[in-house]
Amino acid sequence: MTELSVRSERWPIAGAFTISRGSKTEAEVVVAELSDGGLRGRGECVPYPRYNETVAGVVAALEGLASEVARGLDRETLQHALPAGAARNALDCAFVDLEAKRAGRPAHACLGLPPPQPRLTAYTISLGTPESMAAAAAAAAARPLLKVKLGGAGDVERIAAVRKATPGAELIVDANEGWNAGNLGPNLAACASAGVTLVEQPLPAADDAALAAIARPIPVCADESVHDRASLARLVGKYDAVNIKLDKAGGLTEALALAAAAEGHGFMLMVGCMISTSLSIAPALLLAQRARVVDLDGPLLLARDRPDGLRFEGSTVHPATRELWG
Repeated sequence: MTELSVRSERWPIAGAFTISRGSKTEAEVVVAELSDGGLRGRGECVPYPRYNETVAGVVAALEGLASEVARGLDRETLQHALPAGAARNALDCAFVDLEAKRAGRPAHACLGLPPPQPRLTAYTISLGTPESMAAAAAAAAARPLLKVKLGGAGDVERIAAVRKATPGAELIVDANEGWNAGNLGPNLAACASAGVTLVEQPLPAADDAALAAIARPIPVCADESVHDRASLARLVGKYDAVNIKLDKAGGLTEALALAAAAEGHGFMLMVGCMISTSLSIAPALLLAQRARVVDLDGPLLLARDRPDGLRFEGSTVHPATRELWG
């Protein structure tokens, strides 16, 4: 019989992490653990208030499935037992981990995927004053790819200051729904002038029609506007790329299917994450193999990571060991 246990954990962030919606100093994660005799499968998720998720609510949703897991609920039936979101992600990834251990094979082999290779990840510069963001970018100037958080008055000055501080880095921008139809054009022009190669979610997900009415000088990527495959159709004509996060999609199973469907629509792929430990990032690395942009720096933003965490060499993240996941 397979037993499910659930726990929440708090992991301190190195300093503070600030976006257009606020600032935080710790990451709250939920871990789902499946035990089957001497084998154990784990998955981690990050409940996100933007999607009306709470730690308590995710824990309760998972604990509510414990009896069904004991009666034989598996990864396939899980896709219909919970909606897309953080709770399903934790349990989906735990099932993949357990399946790999039962089979005595790596998770990628069980899923029919090629062996994962190290990938270059973006490193995030939090929202702040132009001066503070320039200082943070200068301190990270050795990293080849920086993700710059924008989303407020003064964004033109912010991106110019960051570019001046890091003339050699590739820059992508995440506005976290912080722009509007009035400043969309000037902000995109400022990003283009700074050599930004991608802008994530400039407008609110419920009010993004203006993206279809303008010439986009650089690719625009959907984040809050895309969750699972059902959300893809309304993005056509407004976005050039999609940011797939396991917490949004509801796990690796749906994320892989979403990636294939997005490519079928002609979207460029980005793989992202919440601030989390390496246990959240390990399964996302399997998806990252097919992405043009990888943003899996969650553990780099923590004051400490869990044991057997992913190995980072600068901004290059290496695949997980069996001790961590998969």
